Amino acid sequence: MNIYVGNLDHDLTDAELRSKFEEFGKVDSVKIIKDFYSGQSKGFGFVEMASNDEGQAAISALNGQELKGRALKIDEARPRKDHNSRPRRSGGGGGGGGQYNKRH
Repeated sequence: MNIYVGNLDHDLTDAELRSKFEEFGKVDSVKIIKDFYSGQSKGFGFVEMASNDEGQAAISALNGQELKGRALKIDEARPRKDHNSRPRRSGGGGGGGGQYNKRH
């Protein structure tokens, strides 16, 4: 079961989050999402648990519970949207315009 975990303290580590969820069962993976450029936590992450029953128990017990002074927001993760399915603009190419290097 894939679980969304929000409102995380920016200093929380993957190991600390794993430890919290291991109280409810086997944790397959933990991933705190970080900013690509700064490397700082974005305040949310995902925990993958082996069993749906254990995952539901963790969600029920941990949602709203404080960890490092912040009330966790926990729910079953929704499937990721495919970014390639966005509608494309049709029509003539792009641009033109500008006067740079234009000969008269």
